[in-house]
Amino acid sequence: MTNPASPLDALIRAQKRERADALRLAIASAVVVGAASTILLGLSGWFIVASAAAGLAGLAAAHTFNVLIPSAMIRLLAILRTAARYGERLSGHAAALRALAVIRPAVFESLAAAPPSESLTLSRGEASARLVQDVDAIETRFVRLSAPWSAVAGLGSGLVLAALAGWLPAVVILLTAGAAILVARALAKRFSTPARAAVQARIGALKETTAALVAASAELRAYGLDAWAGETLNAKAAELDAARLAAARAQGLILMSQAALLGVAVAAAVASAAPAGAPLAALAGLAAAMSIDALAGLAHAFDQDGAAREARERLDAVLQYRARPAEAAPETPPGLTILGQTLKPGERLAVVGPSGCGKTTAIETLLGLRGQTALPRFAFAWLPQDAGLIAGTVRDNLRLAAPKATDAQLWDVLEAAALADRIRAAPQGLAASIGDDGERLSGGERRRLALARAYLRDAPWLLLDEPTEGLDAATEALVVERLRDRLKRTGQGLVLVSHRAAPAAICGRRVEMNANKNPISPAKAGAQIEPTNA
Repeated sequence: MTNPASPLDALIRAQKRERADALRLAIASAVVVGAASTILLGLSGWFIVASAAAGLAGLAAAHTFNVLIPSAMIRLLAILRTAARYGERLSGHAAALRALAVIRPAVFESLAAAPPSESLTLSRGEASARLVQDVDAIETRFVRLSAPWSAVAGLGSGLVLAALAGWLPAVVILLTAGAAILVARALAKRFSTPARAAVQARIGALKETTAALVAASAELRAYGLDAWAGETLNAKAAELDAARLAAARAQGLILMSQAALLGVAVAAAVASAAPAGAPLAALAGLAAAMSIDALAGLAHAFDQDGAAREARERLDAVLQYRARPAEAAPETPPGLTILGQTLKPGERLAVVGPSGCGKTTAIETLLGLRGQTALPRFAFAWLPQDAGLIAGTVRDNLRLAAPKATDAQLWDVLEAAALADRIRAAPQGLAASIGDDGERLSGGERRRLALARAYLRDAPWLLLDEPTEGLDAATEALVVERLRDRLKRTGQGLVLVSHRAAPAAICGRRVEMNANKNPISPAKAGAQIEPTNA
């Protein structure tokens, strides 16, 4: 029985079928490159030595020596090699890059579809390493497809040329080529594979540490830990450099072994072809050189196997998840049951209580972020307690909730969040960059931008976790007033978590959680959606 293909293998196989024409062109071009390179150098060596021998033989021999056909063949082979090499690079890398342009979004979609217990524990740096370095490492799975064909063409041409000087030079080349492949494979397995795998892992570790320290940069400066942060990054960078050095040494060993075997092949081929004359001996020697050189692509593929294997294992762990198909919203908005309270569409519930009593846990359970609760995505527009902002413009951040939203709709939700005047005052308005995680905005402005984003999502229920946190009393009053007006206009229901009296006052129902009780678990929260005819 054959082992089932991994998710990444299935994705790569599908892309190979999709890019089959370009990959076939790359393979055909590689065959031409391998054969033309070997024949070109062998013919050139024969031509130079034969021309010199004809000249030394006297004027009559020099006049009878045909220089036109060999020189024309050399020019033709040089043109073919150049054109084919360009074609191989163009078609092979184009196919690889287009395939990666499909694989990378698939990895992101799988990350988003993973259970929260896995996806939410993946740091920014680790996620970035999966999406960038690991996917880039897979490129070799496409680019190296032509390497075996080029090696076979180059080696086959070399054997044919060497056979013109006798069977022994051809046998010498064949044996040396076999030794070159075996040695390269053994060295790669012993040294390159662990070194390349370590490079992939340590790039991820460096990115993870960098992202964590950058996120805490203000606190690190405040507590005088700048030097410690620098030392921590330097330590991670040193670990990566050590892995890269090991990988470079492994590559050097492979290249040295190939160079040594090439020298052996040339010397042995020339010696065994010497009885056939100097021109054919030169042809055999250069054919041997190019035959071994044609195997360089295979040696490089062996060298990169470790990185590709490590990347495959890490990506397979992510790609096992598939996004759920979009669910159509029902004609009648759904009712809601949470914390023992059953809400009809449009009703408002305030969840209050001291910190740590389980308010946010109940909301996250309702969303399916804790436990195995599977709820329709259309039902909720959510403002989390710690909302994330991307390093883009105001427009970019708002459109995460509604990618097709018009600018008029964006301004409408900004007005509702009492942020429109601040954005209008910015020189670029909606196109103003807010920096990494909104660093160019104040804490209150970041909060209101995230609130505006929640407003933009067309959903029957708003889940707002501390929507006025960090706002002064006047701004809070304005935000609450506009929230009340918006709910009246849209008919949305509201579940609001807050420590503050002003936002909780607009809710018709209230649940107070007691700090003396144990925090509510996902099972006790009992969050679910129920259809209703109300």
